[in-house]
Amino acid sequence: MAWEWLSIKPRSKLGKFLDRHDLTQEKVSKVSGVSKSTLSRLCKGNAFHPSFKNQNKIITALRKLTGKNINPTDFWM
Repeated sequence: MAWEWLSIKPRSKLGKFLDRHDLTQEKVSKVSGVSKSTLSRLCKGNAFHPSFKNQNKIITALRKLTGKNINPTDFWM
């Protein structure tokens, strides 16, 4: 289809990680306690950085959901 390129959205490192591991923002939101709107902003691009508190909640949830050793520096510097 000629318009397929329109469906490609810019993704942050976090967004790409969720895509690769078939995780939804909703699932991460439920496990972490971070709002879906915050996760959406974090997945869209690199302009938004979470608070330290939310960053820890997200990392803890991702570790629980994937079983991988994930660090905040994997997504944010």
